[in-house]
Amino acid sequence: MTIEEVGSGRDAMEIDGFDPEGKEKRRENSVPDGFNANYLKVYYGKLFPHSDLFKWMSYGNDGKHPACDQSYIGRREFSFTLDNDIYLRFQSFNSIHDMENSIKEKCPFKIDIGPVYSVDPAKRHAYAQSGDNVFTPVERELVFDIDITDYDDVRYCCSGADVCLDCWPLMTVAIKVIDTALRDDFGFNHILWVYSGRRGVHCWVCDRKARRLTNEQRAAIADYFRVYKGNENSQKKVSLGGARSYIEVLKDFFEEKLLPGQKLFSTEDRYEKILEMIPDESITSELRGKWQDNRRSSISKEDINAIRWEQLKHMLQSGKHKAQGLRRCVEEIVFSYTYPRLDMEVSKHMNHLLKAPFCVHPKTGRVCVPIDPKSCEEFDPTNAPTLSKLLEELNMGGFRADADDDWERTSLAKSVKFFRSSFLQPLLKSSKEEMESAYNAKLQLSKNSLSW
Repeated sequence: MTIEEVGSGRDAMEIDGFDPEGKEKRRENSVPDGFNANYLKVYYGKLFPHSDLFKWMSYGNDGKHPACDQSYIGRREFSFTLDNDIYLRFQSFNSIHDMENSIKEKCPFKIDIGPVYSVDPAKRHAYAQSGDNVFTPVERELVFDIDITDYDDVRYCCSGADVCLDCWPLMTVAIKVIDTALRDDFGFNHILWVYSGRRGVHCWVCDRKARRLTNEQRAAIADYFRVYKGNENSQKKVSLGGARSYIEVLKDFFEEKLLPGQKLFSTEDRYEKILEMIPDESITSELRGKWQDNRRSSISKEDINAIRWEQLKHMLQSGKHKAQGLRRCVEEIVFSYTYPRLDMEVSKHMNHLLKAPFCVHPKTGRVCVPIDPKSCEEFDPTNAPTLSKLLEELNMGGFRADADDDWERTSLAKSVKFFRSSFLQPLLKSSKEEMESAYNAKLQLSKNSLSW
C-alpha cells in the first residue's frame, strides 16, 4: 500500500493501485489496517468535512448581514496534535481556506477545539505585552465527556480502553439520560453527540445561552448530573435527588441489558459487591446463604442472574423489610451501576479543549462520527468507519483527482449527512434568527432614542 503526494504543489495522490488519473495498476482494492500520515493526507484531502466544521464554528458570523461579527471565527482556538506528540496550541483561522489549507499542510493526528477568546489567540502575546489582561475566554460550547473506563468497576467483559457490544450499552443509556435532561430540564436544543473513536462519547451543547455560561454556571450544571459518588471502597455510592425521575429507564436497562450482559450475580465476588450496598446485615446474610447453596443446585447459568436479582428485590421491597431506606437500596444499586459518569473537569471550564468531530483516533483508526441520540442504541462502535476502510471505498470507486464529493461514495456519507441535516442546518437557522432579532431590536432602540 502506498499513498503519496505526487509533485510539490499538486493535490495529486496515489492510492493503493490507482494513479492520479484513476488508471488501475492492480486489481486489489484492499488497504491494510492502520493509521499513519500518508493515510491522513488522503483523508484530509478527499473526505474530511472542512466546510461543515468551519460553518459550525462560525455560528452564522461568516455571512454578509451587518449583525455578523467578522472577528468571531478568528478568535476561536484550534489545537493540532502532530506526529510524535507535537502540540500546536492557539491556532486561529479567518476563513475556510485558511483552515483547510492548514489542516492539509500540517496533517494533524488530532484536532481539538477550544473557546472563543476576547482577542485572536494567535496574537495573545502582543496583547499581553500591552499590559492589559484582555486575553480571556468569552464563549464556549457546554461540553461533556463520558469514558467507558470510568465503568470498570461494573463491567466484566472488558477493562481499560477495550470496549465491546456487551459494555457499550452503558454509553447508550448515558446518552439517553443526559440528552433528555439537557433538553427537558435545561431547555437546550442544539446538541451534538460524537463517538470519541475509541472508548467513549462527547457531547456538545451549542445553544447561544449554553455557549455564554460562566465557569460557575457550567460547574452547577455538571454537579446536577453528579449522582454517582463513590468508589469500590465506599458503601453508599449514589445520591439520587431529582435524578430519581430516570429510575424506570435505568431499571429497564439494568434488568434487560446490564444484568445478563455482565452476569452481575454469576460469581461470589460479583454479587458480594452488590451485597455491600445493603446496610442490613441480616438481609445480606440470608441472601448470601441462599446463593451459596445455589452453587450445588441445578439452576442454569443463564437464569441465575435474573433469579438472584428478583430474590434481592423481594427481600428489600416486601414483607418485613418495607422500611423506606431499604426499599431505596434497589434504586441505589441500579443507579450506581447505570447512571452516567461524567468527567466533571471537562464540563466545568471554558478553556478545556475537546476533540473535533470527524477526527480519526490514532489508536483505533476509527472516525469520530456523530451519534443520533434518537437511535443511539443502534450505534455500533466496532463498526464505525475506519481510515483504511474509507480509503478502500475510495479505491473501489476509482480515484478522481478533482472531485469534492468523494465522501458520498464512502461509509462516511451517512454521518456527514446526519451532521448537516439534524444538527448544523437547524443550528445555523437558529443562530441567524437570533442575530437578526438582536439586530432589529438594536435598531429599534436606536430609533426610539432619536425620536426623543
